Amino acid sequence: MWVIIKFDEKKLSFLKEDFSKRLKGSFEIYRPKLLTQKYHKNKLINKELNLLGDYMFCFHEDFKNIKIINSLKYCRGLKYLLEGYKISQFDIKKFILNCKNSENNGYLSYKFYKLNLNKKYKFSSGPFVEKIFQIINLQKNKIDILMGNLKTTIKKKSSYLAQCKKNLMKCYFVKICFLQSAELCLL
Repeated sequence: MWVIIKFDEKKLSFLKEDFSKRLKGSFEIYRPKLLTQKYHKNKLINKELNLLGDYMFCFHEDFKNIKIINSLKYCRGLKYLLEGYKISQFDIKKFILNCKNSENNGYLSYKFYKLNLNKKYKFSSGPFVEKIFQIINLQKNKIDILMGNLKTTIKKKSSYLAQCKKNLMKCYFVKICFLQSAELCLL
């Protein structure tokens, strides 16, 4: 059974150690990750981000037993276990399967996210850095966008997504091969 755990990033190794002591058998931890690339002072910087922030999924057969769950509540590094995990098993499994199916080299790929028509995005790198545009048409190999009064097409060769925080709002970056590489940010 899967549970959703809020944890302290600095004490993750303690949490894993305590879980291995208190749980019989092995357990599985899943944390979907994103890889972002951003230019800073003309250098390309790769940054690994956790999609769920300080939450993660953990699987063990004994999580069906409430006594096991209660014994884990005071592990080092554990902030709390989210309630309602028993009734949400189908949704949790579906989400994890979707994440694992869209992973490429351990990181989520563009297949995980869907671009939406008429939503506003922002380039975060490339020739149109900081320019806002709107997606007006999505096709298999290209995206038609509108930047102000300019309508243009971007070839959709490869892309992947990453999460960022801006003004306390979460947005998603989509890296698209376009002339030079460009990243898009959902506003």
